Amino acid sequence: MSQSHVKVLVVDDEPPIRKLLRVGLSTQDFTILEAANARAAAEVLGTEKPDLILLDLGLPDMGGHELLAKWRGEGVDLPILILSSRTDEEGIVKALELGADDYVTKPFNMNELIARIRVALRHKLQTQGEKPVFQTGELSVDLVRRLVKVKGEEVKLSPKEYDILRILVQHAGRVLTHRYLLDQVWGEITDVQYLRVYIRQIRQKIEEAPDQPRYIQTETGVGYRMSEQ
Repeated sequence: MSQSHVKVLVVDDEPPIRKLLRVGLSTQDFTILEAANARAAAEVLGTEKPDLILLDLGLPDMGGHELLAKWRGEGVDLPILILSSRTDEEGIVKALELGADDYVTKPFNMNELIARIRVALRHKLQTQGEKPVFQTGELSVDLVRRLVKVKGEEVKLSPKEYDILRILVQHAGRVLTHRYLLDQVWGEITDVQYLRVYIRQIRQKIEEAPDQPRYIQTETGVGYRMSEQ
């Protein structure tokens, strides 16, 4: 799918935000559809068939979380990116757990938003399954052989460390919440401190500067993201 054929539905009740997105995304040849509330969004979704949705959580006629849950419950499988206040960490986490693909905070950087959109679209198009070898910078992860290398040298990880890294790699470019990672790796454990300890251990093994990580990025109050670059 060429970028010029990608339709992005912007659901936000603030005209200045919609205008900013319309102008900024149009320069990248995206086709922009707009809706000021949940009702209008449902109409556009039913007639225009967008490829991706940018959803503000503060809509006047229905909460963004409620609308997101409704769409996912109805089988809407389009990538959905949340537009949220920078201080609304709880709202961001809830949206991700309800099925949002990613988020950007207001005021947002247009280049960052475009990058997030491209990542979400790329994941949507990956119908052939995961790549057997993931490469970013000097880190490579062979998901078939369970082999992790940095600068060509093998790095020994514990089973739990590898499981965390594997999940991050399988969702590279996307933020994964603390709860999601805990559920996937431990199941019953809900203490995020377990996760922080293991992330710190992994960084010590794969990062050149663990305190300034290049690969595993912290999304403060939300979770972690594996860099694709």
